Amino acid sequence: MKIEKVKTGYLEENCYVISVNDECLIIDPGDEFLKIKKLINNKKVFGVLITHYHFDHIGALEEIKNEYNVPVIDYKSNVAQKIGPFNFEIIKTPGHKEDAVTYYFKDDKVMFVGDFIFQGSIGRCDLEGGNFEDMKKSIKNIKKYDEDIILYPGHGNSTTLKNEMESNSYMEGDFNE
Repeated sequence: MKIEKVKTGYLEENCYVISVNDECLIIDPGDEFLKIKKLINNKKVFGVLITHYHFDHIGALEEIKNEYNVPVIDYKSNVAQKIGPFNFEIIKTPGHKEDAVTYYFKDDKVMFVGDFIFQGSIGRCDLEGGNFEDMKKSIKNIKKYDEDIILYPGHGNSTTLKNEMESNSYMEGDFNE
């Protein structure tokens, strides 16, 4: 799986286009439709994955849906998903927002975490829909996964679960008690 990132909008939200051969999914089309369209190029788009519904993650969503006539994948489902060549699991990770999810592509050992976990930090819990207690539960849950998984956040640089468990103070045991 090829993972390409484009920063969109004034908050520099990470939009990802993931592809296998010439088939792709779009994750969090934040804004700046033309930048995203350029990254898609001539690939066949199967759908859109949204990690959570904050404005900076969905700014170009309507344009993407209209241009490519594709659905937004139902993120409320807990079952494994297969869309075209893509297999992934949806993990509920509320805290930053009540509807937040993480997309786990087990075969590729990658997670798209939105604003759940950042390199060295976590998403704010004081915005509308945020809940600190939910965030603690989500962190406790995500620590059960293989630590060599690469995390692709909604802002900033990618990291690994291992790196965050070793250096991110929010991942430490006391935070989760």
